[in-house]
Amino acid sequence: MPSLISTILRGQIKLLNPIISGATLEQTRKGQDALAKLGTRAVEGSVAFHELRLPNFDAAWAIPLAGRVTQAIVYLHGGAYAAGGLDYAKGFGGLLAQATGRAVLCVGYRLAPEYPYPAALEDAVDSYREALLRYAPGDIALVGESAGGGLCYALALYLKEQGMELPARIVAVSPWTDLTMSREVAELEKLDPLLTREGLDHYAHLYAGRHDRQNPLISPLFGDLHGLPPSLIIAGSHEILLDDSRLLAERLRQAGCDCQLYVEEGLWHVYVLYPVPEAKEAMRMTVDYLAQDAPEHGGGQR
Repeated sequence: MPSLISTILRGQIKLLNPIISGATLEQTRKGQDALAKLGTRAVEGSVAFHELRLPNFDAAWAIPLAGRVTQAIVYLHGGAYAAGGLDYAKGFGGLLAQATGRAVLCVGYRLAPEYPYPAALEDAVDSYREALLRYAPGDIALVGESAGGGLCYALALYLKEQGMELPARIVAVSPWTDLTMSREVAELEKLDPLLTREGLDHYAHLYAGRHDRQNPLISPLFGDLHGLPPSLIIAGSHEILLDDSRLLAERLRQAGCDCQLYVEEGLWHVYVLYPVPEAKEAMRMTVDYLAQDAPEHGGGQR
C-alpha cells in the first residue's frame, strides 16, 4: 500500500500534470535540470564532481569522498531521449555515488530532435569506453531510468554485437524498452499521473525518426537478450510503461538471464526520483544488488 507521503505527492503531481504536459520542450528541459540541482545539493561535502568532454557531449565523474573507490556505474538518465542535460544526470548520479560508494559517470548524451537515433546510443558507447579506461568490465554496472533504462539494454545489446566485454550488472528503473507504443495502455493511463500515450508516441517519433521502432537498439524488448548481464528492474504498478518492465523481465528470464523484477504497488513512473519512503527502499535495493558478487552472464535464478 502506498505511503501517506507518496499518496499526497501523487495528487499534487496529477494536479500539475496539465501544466507540465503543456510546456514546450525547452521549458521541460529547463525544469528537469532545475529539479536535478536538488540532488547535487544533497550530496555536497560527500561527493566531488569532475567534468570532462567526450567526443560529442559532456559528462562528469561523481566520486564519493569517503572510502576507497574500486567500482563504477555508467548512469544514463531519463527524459524520453529529448530532455535532461548533464545537470540532470549529475542530480541522481551524485545520489547513486553517495549511496553505493562507486564512482558514477554521469552522461549528458545528445538529445532528440536535434540529435535523433543513434546519437544517444553512440554517446552511451563512448561513455562505457571511458569507464573502461579506469575500471574492468566486471567492476562496472549500468544504471538508468525511463529512456535511460532502455538505453542501458540497447547499449548492452550493442556491446554484445561488437564482441566487447559486458558490464557486470544492470539496474533499470521504469525502463522504456518498447518505443512502438503498440500495446493497449488505456487502463494504466488512467492511473499514471505523469505519462500519456500520446506524449510518449511523440517523443518516440522525435528519437526514432524514420528508423524502424522495432530495431532492438531503439526498442531492446525486441532484441536477442541471451547473454546479457544480470538485471534488477524496478517499476511502479501505476505507470503506462509497466509492461515494458514486465515483458522485458520475462524475456530476459526466457533467454536464461538472471533478472529480478520489483513492482511497487500504487507508485508511478520513476518514483525512485521523488522524496517518498518507497524511493529510499528502492535505493536500498539498488545498493544491495550492486554489492552482490555478480553471477555469470546468462545464469542464475529466474
